[in-house]
Amino acid sequence: MKISTDAVLLGSLVQSNSPKQILDIGTGTGVIALMLAQRFAEAQIIALELDPDAAAQAAENCQASPFSQRIKVKEGRLQTYPEEERFDLIVSNPPYFPDHLKSNDAKRNQALHTDSLSFAELLQKARLLLTDNGSLWIILPPRQMRDFSALAGQQNLHPVAQFLIRDTAAKPIHREVVCFIPSAALPSIPPRELCLKLEDGTYSEEYRGLLAGFLLGF
Repeated sequence: MKISTDAVLLGSLVQSNSPKQILDIGTGTGVIALMLAQRFAEAQIIALELDPDAAAQAAENCQASPFSQRIKVKEGRLQTYPEEERFDLIVSNPPYFPDHLKSNDAKRNQALHTDSLSFAELLQKARLLLTDNGSLWIILPPRQMRDFSALAGQQNLHPVAQFLIRDTAAKPIHREVVCFIPSAALPSIPPRELCLKLEDGTYSEEYRGLLAGFLLGF
């Protein structure tokens, strides 16, 4: 799987107050873990990946980075991850397609379809692994985010920050980045919109600013 816009959006938009322990669920190539390692210099990061080939690629990418001592790639399922560990920050670009839309590519199916990790399973485990003051950051399309948010409430996880992503100002919102916390006491922050491109197809200044420290050409 190539580096996706979803991954770099999540990696750049996450906000956290000096997290010490970070969990990246479904790390893929490792790009989100690498971005968070660059942004949070004191953090130790676990990059969890179900697919053996993707986990091997992520491990290779992380080992070749300046952050190799702070990122540990683990192959395995979130459902069986040890529950005694706790994280200040959990991030995920999760699978969200239903089973009936599968293609003939088994690895792509595993990355994109919810039978490998349902929203309910992700939320239940994340709630167990979060510290009391921790946060869970997720990127999803709007309809799936509504479903996810409803299930999050059942786990006592509440949205407090939201980014609404458009390709251009004239296009509908196609992604949402939302922060959930295990407390309803904090006031929520009004949603913030982000347009990736101008009408002429060039990247917006705000999007360029987000990615300037991570991708060449920005």
